[in-house]
Amino acid sequence: MKKYHFTSESVTEGHPDKICDAVSDSVLDALLTVDPESRVACETLTTTGLVMVVGEISTRGYVDIPRIVRNTLVKIGYTNPDFGLDATSCAVVTSIHEQSENIALGVDETEKHEQGAGDQGMMFGYACDETPELMPLPITLANKITRRLAEVRKKGILNWVRPDGKSQVTVEYIDGEPTSVTNVVVAVHHNPEIRHDEIVSSIKKHVVIPVCEKYLTPETKFFINATGIFAVGGPEADAGVTGRKIIVDTYGGMGRHGGGAFSGKDASKVDRSASYMARYIAKNIVAAKLARRCEVQLAYSIGVADPVSVYANTFNTGTVDESSLAEAIRTVFPLKPASLIKHLQLKRPIFAQTSAYGHFGRNEEAFTWEKTDKVDELKAYFGVK
Repeated sequence: MKKYHFTSESVTEGHPDKICDAVSDSVLDALLTVDPESRVACETLTTTGLVMVVGEISTRGYVDIPRIVRNTLVKIGYTNPDFGLDATSCAVVTSIHEQSENIALGVDETEKHEQGAGDQGMMFGYACDETPELMPLPITLANKITRRLAEVRKKGILNWVRPDGKSQVTVEYIDGEPTSVTNVVVAVHHNPEIRHDEIVSSIKKHVVIPVCEKYLTPETKFFINATGIFAVGGPEADAGVTGRKIIVDTYGGMGRHGGGAFSGKDASKVDRSASYMARYIAKNIVAAKLARRCEVQLAYSIGVADPVSVYANTFNTGTVDESSLAEAIRTVFPLKPASLIKHLQLKRPIFAQTSAYGHFGRNEEAFTWEKTDKVDELKAYFGVK
């Protein structure tokens, strides 16, 4: 019997880095609404009383970035100066210029040149059969806890909860199967008047147990606001920057990550769009029962349409040869930037909703990369029923 523990973390939409992801993706969505061909690389920074938006944008439209920033802060819940960032009174600074023409030469589609990748790099997708979402259990539970933290705050179930927060879940595996949750860590931003014992009991009752009850045991340990107080949070406690929660955004460390962040980037940047395609491929392979676990790597060169490599790893759980699987991927799935963008419908303004609680494992309408509509085609390729 092989026993081990694996831990993943998540953060709420009010975490400083996630504020920045939400602003960047909200700017992207606004630009795609007025011009679906917009090229966007939007980065955000926040600290006490300040949000700064910078980057490269080429578009035929116009959007009011300060208004987008303030509306995003309102949606998250930063509407009180006591939180260190207030949508009404904070300063908003912008510094935007156009995308480099050198990049556009290799990326833009012309009569003589098909659309190439917006950058070089490698992108990974992962799926496994641990959960109905075909995601690793630790990150699934961690994301559900932080989402529940936002829910109890916004619905007034726990009216002392503030926007910032984090979770961490440790799962025990026996012979590769998740069996129980051994540790749950929650840090919740709160009003200073609330007692610590009430925080602990309320978070257990209203957040942790509803999410994790199936996996909790008498031996499960809880670490809730372990320092004793978390009254100063958000950008007042830590500066935030777009793209610093890439493991939270993906598989909680269970699968590899190519290194490129997602938020604030339009789909011509393959570090976003090809990562979505890689997840789509891996999920369909697992859903087709060709493997219980699957990791897919796609790699691109800037300005070149075809991926320079395609790799699939099934971790000895596959029912087909991995080299044949790589060939099947090239046959069944659209891998060139223009075709994968079209297939996954990535020119729509859908990205703000991806900016918190994970880009993967969410069966929501906009998340086209979570569909399993290639299962029959994959089975047919290998001649299996």
